[in-house]
Parts: sequence; structure tokens; C-alpha cells
Amino acid sequence: MTTQLDRRALLDNVSVRGFVFCRALAALVDEWIIGLWDAAGGPSRGAALVAVGGYGRAELSPGSDIDLYLIHDPDVDVSGLAERIWYPIWDQGIKLGHAVRTVKETIALASDDLDTATAVLSVRHLAGDESLAQQLSEKGLAAWQKRSKRWLAELDERIIERHEQAGEVAFLLEPDLKDGRGGMRDVHGIRWAELAGVPLLPGDDDAIADAYELVLSARVELHRRTGRHSDILLLEEQDAVAEALGFLDADALMAELSAAARTIAWVSDELWARVELALEPPSRLRRLARNKELAPGVLLEDGAVTLAPGADPSTDPYLVLRVAVAAARADARIDRATLGRLTDAAPIPQPWPDEARRLFVELFLAGRPAVEVVETLDQKGLWEPILPEWAVIRCRPQRNAYHRFTVDRHLCEAAANAAALVDRVDRPDLLVVGTLLHDIGKGRPGDHTDVGIELVAEIAPRMGFDADDTIALQQMVRHHLLLPDVATRRDLSDDGTIAHVAESVGDLRCLRLLDALTEADSLATGPAAWGTWKEELVGVLVDRVSHVLAGGSVADATDTGFPTPYQRELLAQRRRILEGVEDQLIVVSPDRPGLFARVAGVLSLNGLAVLEAAAYSDGTGMALEQFRVKSNFGDEIHWDRVIRELEKGLDGRLALEARLAERRRTYFRPRRLPGLVKHPEVIIDNALSREATVFEVRAPDSMGVLWRITRAFHDLDLDITSAKIQTLGPAAVDSFYVRDASGAKITDQAYLEEIKRALLFAIDGSDVG
Repeated sequence: MTTQLDRRALLDNVSVRGFVFCRALAALVDEWIIGLWDAAGGPSRGAALVAVGGYGRAELSPGSDIDLYLIHDPDVDVSGLAERIWYPIWDQGIKLGHAVRTVKETIALASDDLDTATAVLSVRHLAGDESLAQQLSEKGLAAWQKRSKRWLAELDERIIERHEQAGEVAFLLEPDLKDGRGGMRDVHGIRWAELAGVPLLPGDDDAIADAYELVLSARVELHRRTGRHSDILLLEEQDAVAEALGFLDADALMAELSAAARTIAWVSDELWARVELALEPPSRLRRLARNKELAPGVLLEDGAVTLAPGADPSTDPYLVLRVAVAAARADARIDRATLGRLTDAAPIPQPWPDEARRLFVELFLAGRPAVEVVETLDQKGLWEPILPEWAVIRCRPQRNAYHRFTVDRHLCEAAANAAALVDRVDRPDLLVVGTLLHDIGKGRPGDHTDVGIELVAEIAPRMGFDADDTIALQQMVRHHLLLPDVATRRDLSDDGTIAHVAESVGDLRCLRLLDALTEADSLATGPAAWGTWKEELVGVLVDRVSHVLAGGSVADATDTGFPTPYQRELLAQRRRILEGVEDQLIVVSPDRPGLFARVAGVLSLNGLAVLEAAAYSDGTGMALEQFRVKSNFGDEIHWDRVIRELEKGLDGRLALEARLAERRRTYFRPRRLPGLVKHPEVIIDNALSREATVFEVRAPDSMGVLWRITRAFHDLDLDITSAKIQTLGPAAVDSFYVRDASGAKITDQAYLEEIKRALLFAIDGSDVG
């Protein structure tokens, strides 16, 4: 017998996957632990070693804990035996869950502690007295069933809390395979509920078994490839896991995982809804049992939406939508039998009559509950007949750090958000439908916006929208990124910027629709996509474009008052002045080449990220620069320290290049994630602004990148008049309004290419070639 567990051969055998791997690893660990028992002098009577939890189920992934109970008769001393078994396991670096108790003590604890109660439901004998293991298993099950109402209620609460913390496996881009909604823990919960007497409905057992196999297989490969105990499938690990499981690519894996998790979540939600109903007090059950008509042919019964006995889906093409609207408004689930009956529903006539379009819009105007209703219909094949284009985006991942949901879930979330913003627009129907369709072109060849415009040209008339409304919906798709991109990347005081947006949008109705769509879309995208700063910028842009579309002049709209009277007073003092208040920094200084770059470098050195900046020269040798910043660490900005550093930097007493290089070596490097900027890119726009050339620089974010970019402009005698800095996950998208030494736009093509070369080299040493 060896005291060492050697798993290398099994880990290296990549042909062994999923359940087969788990059982093989469990058998390997069994053999090792039985050897430890024998070497420790474990008796054959009066004591036993049993596996519980995941190990008891023989579901060991490479990073799984090992959970063991050493059970014994009251008169048998096993303290020394326990130490002789536990220490070799700890020495192996394995995380061990362990307990030493009698059967009676274990059952007593299982009567009061949910974790113990569920652990003993998977007791598996390893060594010693098998009769003790049998007693523990039988008594554990009896105790579980005796207290089933209590345990089911507590388990239901835990599941809700766990889902809130871990999110959804089906829709998150980096899902928690174990604890997320639709993950492995949900299947464990289903099995525990079954042991408490809650049956699965016909067909559900096979469905979740297949789905569970895939989720488990992904977890095994994640552990095998990372060597870590982590159940979150990070973006950078998805390609390797996909390859190991034989998928074409990570997108294919994540789509299948999403479908599997949706199945698990669907079955789990339905089961726990039945549990919750069964746990209701009799008085409430009597109230719930009463039939309440929600719509023609649609009832609310036992807390679920059902069809009236006389309703006939085969002759009523609107019945699916009526049920959906009723469920969303009541925030209630749709009864399983009703879903089965709805599969025989008559198709909606094309183009849709007003009634169908009204119901479709009302579904999404119900807000958040509509998300789960659409998911339910889609799970049972009832959504695609309504919107056939959904098939391509179903479960389609968006593998970048910016988006948190799959495409289909993102669109539903965005539409639900839009429902809360209908007071901003005069056509709520266009808002929710346009929001639902804004990314409908994803997953098809070509630019998703262009494809989406073409699809909406077919979808909108099919839904019964007239020609003008179809154009409005196409405009929403065409320009769904216009406001956020311009607001965060362009100078909103530039006449050309405001004129460009006004011309693109065309009218106030479209602008209002796009304004609400922008917020709804951003909130559904992820935490990095919407915040106070972005909301403020979009608001400023919308106000200025509204002024122009209402007949006002562009010049009036862009008159920002920069410099302010106070700032002009500072300039008149003709000396260096540095002021930092809250998130604003004002720099007044004798004008000199590279001023912007020096300030940017010092700010970076002090852990401050520039969000936007503006520059002004009074023509008499004085310069004003205004920066809006945020702390990279989220803490308060200590301006006294920053300004002392700025004084040194502007006096040339700070080795900026060397200091930034040192900081960069110790700086936390962001994860390299797919889907964002891998290589620097420079986009030049000479049409947008009448007074400056716009350089948009896209690059992986890194310490001092803004300083290096702005220094490159300085080296070529260029003047930065304004800048917008945006960080999207681990990528930076920075825009600079630049003039040449004479104060003019740069029009010479050779000079533009030279600038581009300098910028690319400044970022990472590459060039245009």
C-alpha cells in the first residue's frame, strides 16, 4: 500500500471524460483511502469509513473536495485511527471534509442541520463495518423524509439565495457551473426533493440527466486544465475546454452549455414552484385554488396560468400571446399542461392583425416578468413560431468581457428595461419592439447592424407595422450604438459632432427612442456599460441634438462656456495654477510642448484614469487644460499629493518614463480576454470635426498607455484640443481631437500615416505593417 495518491495517468488520459472520469477518479481515491484504513489498523466491526456528498455519489472532478465520515459504535475509540487516516490526505494537499461521530450523533445533527441532512443522503461505504454504513443511510433517509417540509422550505430559500449570488449558467458569459442557476447544485436539489416525495414530471428525468452530463463534463475539463478548484468557466478557459470536449469552438460549447442549463433550470423551477405551493398554508391554498379569469380562455389557478377547459388553441391564433401577457402581468408561471396544449396553437395570420401586435407589445410592456415568460415559451418551442429569427441567436454567447448575457437573453433584458422608460417616448410600442430587435442580426454573416436592418425590413411588416414604423424600427437598429459611441468618444462641444448626430437621427421622435434604447441596452449589457459618467454624457448629447432638431443653431448647442469666466481669471494671472476638486483637475500653465502628456503621465503614476479632457490656448502663451478623472482603485482622490507630483513633473524633476516603466512591471495585468482589442488600432476621421482631425485609438489597457499616446502626438508637434477616454473591460478606446503646429486639421495623407505609425509604436512597439 502507498500513502501517495497518484492521479497523473488518469488526468493525462484525455479520452476519459465526464461521468466516466468522475467514477474512475472516485475508484482510484477509494482504493487509496481503503489502503489508508488498512494501514491505520481500521477494524472490521464497530467502525466504518463512509464517503458522503459528491464523493459519496462518486462524482469526483479533479478539484473536488473529499468528504468522509468516520462512524463508530459508542464504545469504540477511533480518535487515533482518525488521525492516521486524515493526515496522509492532508499531506497530499487534498481539501478534506471530515467528521467522527456515532450513527446516533450524525442523525441528531442531520435532524437540525441541512448540510448534514443532505450529506447523509449519499452515504457510500468504503471500509470497516458495512452495517454501520447501512444504518446511517437508512436512518438518514428516514430523518430526511420525516422533516421533509422543513428541509424543503429551507432548501428552497437557499436555492433562491444561491441563484442571486451566482447568476445563471445559461446566460452568463462566465458561468458558475456548480452554483449557478441551471448548474450542478440545482440537479442535486432536484434529487433531494425527489427523496422527500416530490416527483419529477414525465420526461424531465431523462432531460436533466443529459444536461447534467454536459455541465459535469465541462467542470471536469475546467479542473483538469487549470489545476485549480474553480467552478467558474472563465472566458480564457473556454477554448481549451471546448477542444477537450470535442466542440468546434468555444461558441459551440457555450451554446450547448446554455441549452443544457436552461433545461436544468426549467425543470428545477417547475419542481420548486410545486414545492412552494405545497408548503402554503391551507387558507392560502383555498384562495389560490379559485379560478380567476385573466383573459378570454385564460385562467389563474393554483398560482399558475392555465387554459380554460373550453379554450381551443387550434382555432385561436392569439391564445399563446394572451397566455404570455396574462402570465407576465400576473408574474405567474404557465402551467405545464397548458404549455403542452399550446403546442397545437394555430399560427398567427400574416401580416399580423392589430390584436396580435397589441398582445406582443403588451407582453414586453409588462417589464421584468416578460423575460421569464419568453424563456418558458422558448423552452417549449412556442416562441420561435412567433419570431422565427430567434433561432439563430438562441443561446448564442457574446464572448467578451463587456457583455454579461447571451444574445437572446440580452435582448429580453433590454426590452424589459425599456418598459420602464416608456414615459420618455410617444410610441412605447416602437420602443420595446425596437429594443428587442436591436441585435437581431447577430450570429449571421456580415455586420450585425447591417444584417439587423435587413431582417427588420421583413419582421416589421410581418408584425403589421406600416412603412413609416418599419423605417423607424430600422433606424433604431441602424443607430443603436450612435449615442453611446459619440457621447463617450467624441467632443460634444464640437459643431461637427452635434451636426453629424442630428443629421443621422433625423427627427426628435427617433432621438427619444434612441435615448431610451441606449439606456435599456447599456443596463442589459453589463456593469461597465452604464454609469453616472456615461449617463451624463449621453444626456448632454441628447439635449444638444434636441436643440438642433427643434430648429436651434448648432453653434448655440455647442457653446459650453469653456473656458468659464473663473477659468479665464486664472489664465489672466499668467502663472502656473493647479487645482483639484472632486473628480476635476484644472491646469493653468505657460503653454509648452508636451504639457498634456506630462499631466497624463503623472495622473497615471498616481493611479488616476482620465475620462475626458479639454485644452485651450489663449494665444498669448498661456494654456488651460481640464481633466475629469477617476481613481483606478475606487478610493478618494488625494489631490494634495497628486498636485505635488504634478509640480515635479511639469518642472522636469520627475523621471516619468522610468517611473511608469517600474510601475508597469508591478502593475496588475488584466486578464487577456477574447472579443476585445487584441492588437492596437488607429482610426482617423477628418470629416466629423470642422476644426480638428479625430484619432480614435483602440488598444489593450495598460499602465501609462495614455501618456505614451499623448507623448507620441507631442513628438510630432501636434496639439491635442480635447480627448475622450473609455475603458471597456481590459481595453481602452481613446479619442483625440488634434491640430497641427499651425492650428489646422491634418490633411496630408503621408503625415497622417506617419502619425498612425507613431501611435502604434508608442502603444506596443508595432507599426502599420
